[in-house]
Amino acid sequence: MITAAAGMWAGATIWIAWHSRRVFLGLPELIACRASYREDVTAVIPARNEAGKIGRAVRSLASQARVIVVDDHSTDATAAEAKAAGALVIPAPPLATCALGKPSACLAGAHAAKSRWILFVDADTWYEPNFVASLIDHAERHALDSASVFLRNDCQSWVERLLLPYAFGLYFCGVDVRRDPIANGQCLLFQTKAYWSIGGHQPVLGSVIEDMAIAQNAARAGLRQEPLRTGSLGAVRMYDSFRAIWRGFQKNSFRFLAAQPRTGARVILASTLFTSYAPLLAWMAGASEPALAVAVGLVPAVAFWNWYGTWAERLQAPFAIYLFQLIALDGMRVALGRGRSEWKGRYV
Repeated sequence: MITAAAGMWAGATIWIAWHSRRVFLGLPELIACRASYREDVTAVIPARNEAGKIGRAVRSLASQARVIVVDDHSTDATAAEAKAAGALVIPAPPLATCALGKPSACLAGAHAAKSRWILFVDADTWYEPNFVASLIDHAERHALDSASVFLRNDCQSWVERLLLPYAFGLYFCGVDVRRDPIANGQCLLFQTKAYWSIGGHQPVLGSVIEDMAIAQNAARAGLRQEPLRTGSLGAVRMYDSFRAIWRGFQKNSFRFLAAQPRTGARVILASTLFTSYAPLLAWMAGASEPALAVAVGLVPAVAFWNWYGTWAERLQAPFAIYLFQLIALDGMRVALGRGRSEWKGRYV
């Protein structure tokens, strides 16, 4: 019985994790293009206390688009650094009741844009010189109203390399790109006319996961949108510390699951399966099955083989499973308890 249970668990875990990787790799990959669309696009970067990051983002885009940085009441040198890098810097308006900083800043930047396309990007992203042309060329060739890009994660610390691959693997366990509208707010392109046809960010000013909310609005309006992935054309360093990772996923994870019930159910089922790892090992240890325990112990490394880059990282996948589970449970506690998460000096 114990061997059969271990075999079924291992098979299901490996299949689900490998399926999630196939889903991700099934996203169209952005292909480099040499055209120029600089006069047709405005890059809008909402920024709050992003000194040390914003300059790189602006410089990577300044030759490709008009760049507007919306300074969201920063208390550091964000505005000066963005201006020195070549951006037009405008102040974010005072926050309306129940509105959040990022969607409010995006809306302010969109009002200042006069181009045919608007590209919303985060301050911790950066791009190769042909990125914008490649993205717009793809959108025009496929008659898209909107497109978003999952960028390459630049993981520099041990905790980033541990948690972020697992988090994305878990996310793509639940995503059905054929049925569910998904978007990545780190890099989101809209035809300006289409953007304003759904009210832009105005209807989602109070949403923590404003990218998913605006994608759902676009889907309801019948707009053509598509998620993409990119290899070397664009990158992001989402979080630069364990505290930032915890706060970021605490803020987003459960709210995302609640906003996409089908996706959320699949993610919860996958997460439950993965976290059965330790109880299963304990059961085998109690039954004196050391060889079986060793085999099962290697299953997470095999399952997440293609999400991690090295053997050392793969062997640490069980730590990612349980550490991320703690973060997700904390996010559920905050969301269901009507609590608030602290992010960049504000509570959301």
